[in-house]
Amino acid sequence: MRKVRAAETRAALLEAAKRLFAERGFLNTKITDIAAAAGRSTGSFYEHFADREELLAALLAEMEDSADREVARGAHPPDHDLTDRDQLREHLRIAWSVFREHRAAMVALFQARVSAGPGGGQAWESLTSETDIFRRHLEYLRGRGHRLPGDPELVAAAMGAMLGMLGYSMLTRAEPVDDDAVVNTLTDLLLHGLAGPAVG
Repeated sequence: MRKVRAAETRAALLEAAKRLFAERGFLNTKITDIAAAAGRSTGSFYEHFADREELLAALLAEMEDSADREVARGAHPPDHDLTDRDQLREHLRIAWSVFREHRAAMVALFQARVSAGPGGGQAWESLTSETDIFRRHLEYLRGRGHRLPGDPELVAAAMGAMLGMLGYSMLTRAEPVDDDAVVNTLTDLLLHGLAGPAVG
């Protein structure tokens, strides 16, 4: 029974954090706010999370699990060719849909990165970790003799940074977002950067 209550409390804290991060942002949400919105004491918060950053890590784990499930729904061999428009678009569609589904975590992550001290290199470490799947596909292309605009890790990180900034900017505005238009625009922009401009 105690484990059930603990799991319910943890879930309530995560849900409250999602609501508040989406409404106020990560930087304007205090631990006491999260506990109150969850109907729990501040002490209960600290029984489950050491701080807001640990709670954010739990939300990001949920986001990564969601991305893994999306990828697992279709075939995802390591030899994906990101110069093929359909394959590139599918990668970007998955990333965008995960951003939309986990908007609160995406907002919190972006704000946490921006507020972190510039000397630690944490933003770069996170970005390269999150774009590792792009890096592996790009290394596959380079191994086949395809010329890339730069080092696969750097190109993958640039793609991820573009996605992240665009996601934060567009998915937090009041106006509706045309997801297909966003994904198609990103696809063509990145495709031409990888494969050269379309001929004809």
